[in-house]
Amino acid sequence: MSAVFSLTDWLLFALLAVPVLATLLPLVNRDHWIFRIFDFPRIQIAALSLLCVVLNVIWQRHDSWPFIALELVNLACFAYQLWEISAYTRLHKPEVLRYTGGDDGRTVSLLTSNVLTPNRRADLLLAAVAQRQPDVVLTLETDLWWETQLAPLEQEHGYVYTVKIPLDNLYGMHLYSRLPLRNAEVRHWVAEDIPSIAAELQLRSGEWIRIYCLHPMPPSPTEADTSTDRDAELLLVGREIAKNNHSVLVFGDLNDVAWSRTSRLFQQISGLLDPRKGRGLYSTFHAKYPLLRWPLDHIFHSSNFMMTDIQVLPGIGSDHFPVYGKFQFAPAAEAVQEKDAPDAEEVQEAKEKIAEAEPLKEVVREKYADKD
Repeated sequence: MSAVFSLTDWLLFALLAVPVLATLLPLVNRDHWIFRIFDFPRIQIAALSLLCVVLNVIWQRHDSWPFIALELVNLACFAYQLWEISAYTRLHKPEVLRYTGGDDGRTVSLLTSNVLTPNRRADLLLAAVAQRQPDVVLTLETDLWWETQLAPLEQEHGYVYTVKIPLDNLYGMHLYSRLPLRNAEVRHWVAEDIPSIAAELQLRSGEWIRIYCLHPMPPSPTEADTSTDRDAELLLVGREIAKNNHSVLVFGDLNDVAWSRTSRLFQQISGLLDPRKGRGLYSTFHAKYPLLRWPLDHIFHSSNFMMTDIQVLPGIGSDHFPVYGKFQFAPAAEAVQEKDAPDAEEVQEAKEKIAEAEPLKEVVREKYADKD
């Protein structure tokens, strides 16, 4: 075989193998980042598969079964990758109904933004908040410098209910709300230095809902070697939501794409809905590389909410775009939007993933006093 093939043939063969390998690795049920990292760029892998087929047609000068086989496999990879993300296109029926009525006091809007700690364009984030006027603002990767810069949210814009966790480890978190908060807690599900926030939020109608603000650590060669802790945090939250049957919003940088097995399992265990399904990808990362983007920042909600609006906002100097969402609390919608309960296999898989992470026994580290 090597005597027949030229160097160009070998290079083409290697190129054809790349998207095949990138498609196969996530199918392996392992948590190491080498396997999980390819959950993210499914659009890019699909495009590479199609490009490889075209290059094979252009460059291949003889009929050789290895090249023909790889060409066919690449076509299959292309179709598979598109299928995996198809729920986040207009080919899929929307999972969440759109609300077109007026504000009856049950509307809640929120803006979530991973600011990138070294970023110094706080003015752009403040401008986005001023323009959108969300009820709730969540910032991620915020340290003491960012806390100082965001003080106008409290002083000038009426975000008087706050939970502040300034950190220098890229996992700081600040929650600002115009709507009353109660029973606010700083949670550490699986790691001492990775916080999250859980609280109750009062709508203008007087009704209370529950919110979870999350930012788990991603699997990558520079952060966590495996996705174990990230997966466990998401599934622990999902299990708590299912157990308590709350009206709930979950939002933040989940460091996972919406179409991954873990995100799907989280939705199935929690019963939460994704307003992006049937509407678009809403990619938020990487803001500086248009050809390398996927959705890392999410808003999930229980089936008794309808969606009024969801948008990816212009950049603020971070590697993430902010996300804005507006939702209507509508208990009657639950009858037509409710998800099927997880099956026994999904429950067992979630249990095993949680146990593997060895979650912390003392989850709540701090409780915030309610403001009158």
